Amino acid sequence: MIKKFWVSLFLGIILSLGGNAMANDALNAKQKSIATAASYAARGDQAGLKQALAEGLDAGVTVNEFKEILVQAYAYCGFPRSLNALNTLMQVVDERGNKDEQGRLPGAKPQGSSLEYGANNQTKLVGAQVQGKIYDFAPAIDEFLKAHLFGDIFARDNVDWQTRELATVAMLASLTNVDSQLKSHINVGKHNGLTDEQIAEILEIADRTGAQNVLFGFGNENTAFAKYFIGKSYLQPLAKEGISASNVTFEPKCRNNWHIHHKTGQTLLVVSGRGWYQEWGKPAQELKPGDVVEIPEGVKHWHGAAKDSWFTHIAISVPAEGASSEWLEAVSDAEYNKLK
Repeated sequence: MIKKFWVSLFLGIILSLGGNAMANDALNAKQKSIATAASYAARGDQAGLKQALAEGLDAGVTVNEFKEILVQAYAYCGFPRSLNALNTLMQVVDERGNKDEQGRLPGAKPQGSSLEYGANNQTKLVGAQVQGKIYDFAPAIDEFLKAHLFGDIFARDNVDWQTRELATVAMLASLTNVDSQLKSHINVGKHNGLTDEQIAEILEIADRTGAQNVLFGFGNENTAFAKYFIGKSYLQPLAKEGISASNVTFEPKCRNNWHIHHKTGQTLLVVSGRGWYQEWGKPAQELKPGDVVEIPEGVKHWHGAAKDSWFTHIAISVPAEGASSEWLEAVSDAEYNKLK
């Protein structure tokens, strides 16, 4: 649910050109699997990663290719995430009977100074010499980036630079407060052959792994009430008796129609993402994790996701005799698009 600006930017570019990243299937099956696995690894979601790895191996990603991506993860997500992800890969390979294609190992590392070789690699990868005040302020980080990340990791040639950048964008898009680095690697990825359509799809994959990692589970598509929603929502019931409680997840731009709860109210507990709540005749209220909305009986209202974010809340109500929900008109695009 992060990298909201970049999802909006790239999808906006694609749509303005008359394209649709998801419809065009910009990434092939192997690339999708690598982006998905990289995103789950960055989040530390081992259950999601396990499934993504199995699907990737079925799609033709080799064991050594996945090893490379998950080793690389430590440079962007830290050793704990990388080690846990590699343990998950080892478990998947064992459970599948060690029958998957191993793939080739990297060739011999070029002789000479890793620092010099890495500096050349960095310049080629980025398309220009990398400079900045931070490298003058802390020269050690400049040396480590050049000598180790670009001189050691990016020197391993059994995964090409485009694939490494695809994975890096997916990882950074799955972390918080790394917008500057994400922007930089989007540009590096494009310099190494990733298209705008592919970048947009990588960001969508990362957004989806975050949505599916919601606290109480993603649930199933809310088809029973789909006619009262614009966009897709997902429902995970949390209580079977006593009260009505469900985890509801909205994809970006999804919102329900104006509606009224009769003979009972409703409470919304915001779990993740960014969304909106509005009562008839009042300004819309932005919602973020930790917010609580108490909806009185008989009040006309709607709620849903922001344009650029998945959104999850828990909806709680107390059953009452004769209680019902009256579904009314949709929230028009004109109304909704006024919201930031």
